Amino acid sequence: MIKAAFLSAMALSITLISTVVAQTTLKAADDVKLVPIAPAWAGNTINVAIFRRNAVVSDGQTQYASFYDQAGHVVLAKRALNSSTWDIHPTSLTGNLRDAHDAICIALDGDGFLHIVWGHHNIPMRYARSKAAGSLELTDPLPMTGQHENRVTYPEFYNMPDGGLVCMYRDGQSGSGNLVMNRYDQKNQKWEQLHANLIAGQGQRSAYWQGAVDEKGTIHLSWVWRDSLDVASNHDMCYAKSIDGGKTWLKSDGQPYELPITLDSAEYTARIPKAHELINQTSMTTDSKGRPYIATYWRDEGTDVPQYHVIYHDGQAWRTSSIGQQTVSFRLGGAGTKRLPLSRPLMLAEADRAFLLFRDDGRGDKISVAVCDDLSKGQWQIKDLTAGSVDMWEPTYDPNIWRGDRAIHLFVQKATQRDGEGVADIPAEMAYILEWKP
Repeated sequence: MIKAAFLSAMALSITLISTVVAQTTLKAADDVKLVPIAPAWAGNTINVAIFRRNAVVSDGQTQYASFYDQAGHVVLAKRALNSSTWDIHPTSLTGNLRDAHDAICIALDGDGFLHIVWGHHNIPMRYARSKAAGSLELTDPLPMTGQHENRVTYPEFYNMPDGGLVCMYRDGQSGSGNLVMNRYDQKNQKWEQLHANLIAGQGQRSAYWQGAVDEKGTIHLSWVWRDSLDVASNHDMCYAKSIDGGKTWLKSDGQPYELPITLDSAEYTARIPKAHELINQTSMTTDSKGRPYIATYWRDEGTDVPQYHVIYHDGQAWRTSSIGQQTVSFRLGGAGTKRLPLSRPLMLAEADRAFLLFRDDGRGDKISVAVCDDLSKGQWQIKDLTAGSVDMWEPTYDPNIWRGDRAIHLFVQKATQRDGEGVADIPAEMAYILEWKP
């Protein structure tokens, strides 16, 4: 009775929130479709941070989305693909809305069970999964492996071709943390810890990573080092890959790593000094040949404007391509979630064609995509996917839709961010799925 009453009240809260949602009209380009979900918290970027791996997922028939509502409750939603009608399911789970690190991440395993982690910033693991395949009803909170789960930050899910999952998270704090990797076995429905310390900060730094899994199941990782709480201490870009599901790790030339990977043993794809506006936690992808692409931004020596860059391996060596069309001069420094003139970019690729999705204050904070048909020539064409501002939004996408149909489904919501973990007192904003097929 208590649970039923709670869910009834939560459902009512969703209805009431919709009456005070901010009157933002988000307009899409002619070949873009916007599918509204429900009103969501917009006082900071907790719902639209790029490290939400994933905000939205699908299984070929049904699509699932997640977000925090205005009261800080986790809301799950699902729809039949190609439908605009969502089943909205408020939960009893809550996060700290005042901390934009506390994002929700979801994944579907090969049996159709939904997995969720939420509300992490150097706190014990918060993990649950659906009670049945296709259900939005969740179990009570569960341990994942029970190991190294007391100081969890940035947990992220990655799907494996065998139907299993990988979860990676930081154990420890910014500037002094290690990368933990767990693997979910679909057959046994159990998690195993593969590495308690895959990338070691050695008590002096921490790795801020991004990952990708290619069609053959190779796991690709790239990361920047941060030497303190200050974002200005970000430096360099590194790389590693695993061809055996995360057990052992190699450099791009196949040379094996001795684990854990450290500052001295890492392969460097680009040397980028501190205090050059190098951003952390961006994205990477692979093309149909399994070649890695890493997207980020930094300021080149002798310039004032940070630019988006794509670091990629062409089969012979690491190369860098600059978008070269950003116009806003700014400096990165300090701790906490920053108000960024440039969103962190989302990278996707097919064959030799590359897509970089972003939001740029110099373009009116619209959702934009830069497309390059030949990275060796470095000629990028930019297209705006929306006509209006999405404020401090960052891109997250449905990886299953991209993998299967080469269509892009983005989780979109206008949201703001006060610098240094500030929170704005503003109404909820409508969350959408933006659909675009290049």
